[in-house]
Amino acid sequence: MSFTSIPVLDLSLAKDPATKLAFLADLRHALMEVGFLYLQNVGISQEVFDQVIREGKSFFDIPKEEKLKIEMKNAPSFLGYSRLSAEITAGAIDHREQIDLSTEHPLPEPGAPLHYNLLAPNQWPSPKVLPSFRSVFTDYMKKMGEISIYFTSLIAEAIELPANAFNKYFDKDQQHKLKIVKYPDVGTLGNEGKEGNQGVGPHKDSMLSSYLLQASHHRGLQVQNMFGEWIDCPPIPGTLVVAIGQGLEALTQGVCVSTTHRVLSPAAGEGARFSIPFFQGVRGDTTFDDLEKVGVGQVPEHVKEQRRKVLEASGGQRLDDVEFTFRSGGVATTLGEATLRNRVKSHPDVGERWYPEILRSLREEQSRAAAGSRNSTVGGGAAMVPEGKTVEAH
Repeated sequence: MSFTSIPVLDLSLAKDPATKLAFLADLRHALMEVGFLYLQNVGISQEVFDQVIREGKSFFDIPKEEKLKIEMKNAPSFLGYSRLSAEITAGAIDHREQIDLSTEHPLPEPGAPLHYNLLAPNQWPSPKVLPSFRSVFTDYMKKMGEISIYFTSLIAEAIELPANAFNKYFDKDQQHKLKIVKYPDVGTLGNEGKEGNQGVGPHKDSMLSSYLLQASHHRGLQVQNMFGEWIDCPPIPGTLVVAIGQGLEALTQGVCVSTTHRVLSPAAGEGARFSIPFFQGVRGDTTFDDLEKVGVGQVPEHVKEQRRKVLEASGGQRLDDVEFTFRSGGVATTLGEATLRNRVKSHPDVGERWYPEILRSLREEQSRAAAGSRNSTVGGGAAMVPEGKTVEAH
């Protein structure tokens, strides 16, 4: 049977030797059979969560001119403010407004690889309009970075790898990312709302793990099980929603499953949904060659066999709206290069200003793919498939 609900795990149990083994068994179940879980008692107080939510929501209330001062296209880092309905996922418009932040880094040195532009200072809203915003989110990202590295060590233990198996993929000052997202209800979207209720289309996360703070009471996040059914992931106070990324599925030889998910915009009259997802970073210089040929070592065969039995119990396959796209063979040879190309694909306005050659390359690739698809339809040949776009939103 495929899952019909999202499991809830208590992180405090992992810190007690008397309960850790039971926690790791529950975690293995969630990793193999769901790819999503709620995590409670993570070590952040409710007071801090409430402050993060207040500051995050307040961002969308500041004057538009203040938001545009820190618009994403102002810098090559892809950090900053994105206007409503600025992205497309699965061929349709995503109805969301957001700001992208990250753990901060100085500007790269001249001559550094182009993807180092992603390591940069944030574009912060003015302290005149949001005096506490910067300190609140700097502190929250630091806390979440520590939690994410610790939780990744537990993932390793749950599938019988050494606790430090993934450490080679983290820089000492590892960059992590965070978004603050507003999904307006469809009644406030006007003509845009006529195009559907897609907050963000079906997608898989890209790297290892992400941690979502659901910042309002609304339902909307849905997870696709192996039968292709959409399962609600409603807000549970005091929890983070953890999603497994394609990078983790690749590194664990398919044992940890990355699950397709989507967000539906709130219905008319329900008000806006808010979410604050944190995305664990991975060292940008990591090569696909290392990921595929070296990785974290072999997962024990009996653990792989357990995953195979999960698939067999569901009919031997996954009915999935999104293909697995974490693979080599494209233009990019490192994760940083692939991430940069995906960011240009997601935000062509930034690409036009800062990365015109990459944008041109992507558009040519898309044209070839479209032509290949037409030829396949007419002549039965194989279609050319472009590099998949990864999405960061919940």
